[in-house]
Amino acid sequence: MRGLSEIGTVGVVGAGTMGSGIAQVAATAGYDVVMRDVTEEYVHDGLDRIDSSLERLAGKDRLDDSPAEIQSRITGVTELEELSGSDVVVEAVVEELDIKRDVFEALDEQLPNDVVLATNTSTLSITSVAAATDRPELVVGLHFMNPVPLMEGVEVVVGEHTDEEVASFAHAFAEALGKKTWESDDKPGFVTNRILMPWINEGIRAYDEGVATKEDIDAGMKLGTNVPMGPLELADHIGLDICLHASETLQEELGDRYRPAYLLKRKVEAGDLGKKTGRGFYEY
Repeated sequence: MRGLSEIGTVGVVGAGTMGSGIAQVAATAGYDVVMRDVTEEYVHDGLDRIDSSLERLAGKDRLDDSPAEIQSRITGVTELEELSGSDVVVEAVVEELDIKRDVFEALDEQLPNDVVLATNTSTLSITSVAAATDRPELVVGLHFMNPVPLMEGVEVVVGEHTDEEVASFAHAFAEALGKKTWESDDKPGFVTNRILMPWINEGIRAYDEGVATKEDIDAGMKLGTNVPMGPLELADHIGLDICLHASETLQEELGDRYRPAYLLKRKVEAGDLGKKTGRGFYEY
């Protein structure tokens, strides 16, 4: 396994919201980054997203380097083989086990056998992802929070065969990106989503059953429990489709206490996915 001091280039698989965010924080921390997605369009969208985010942070005087300097450290590619020079790779593709396993099988073939492979999954089994490789001891979960450049937490998830040194490396690497970490065993939902998804769904049910207006539900939770967002506002921020998928995955693994709220399913079916579509529980 390569130690933290040996990390010069970070590979990121996926240029969507999470992948581009991870690429941005790695480049901001001074690493060279190779960010890969399946089409040039997706790669360019990711680079544009990074550019906009860096400009906003620069406008708030929250960057040590210029946006141009940080952006210059990021190379966008479409071929997985171009990650072969990476010293650590973080995968951030869609939350589908078969797709992640295919990515990890390909990465296992392309990369030297001492490179740590991390998955950004929020609900899927690290052990199942790692089983697609010949290096399960070097596979670990690095669950970044959205939006990655602003959220300081990263959940380190340890699979059945994850080596203790790899778990320690994952903590140190996340901290080198300016994050704070906590650790979870490889149980469905880990710490964050195991607790968060029932909270969000209960907030949606309370609204749907007329307990209070959505504004009062969110205000009650913010003022009464000191959280920065209430459940409906947070669901919109995460994406209602992502909340639904996570809830369904947890229900399958852990039972009906994770059953998604009916109104959440209806919103997703209507295409009202939250902030990213301009309409969810609120309009944007």
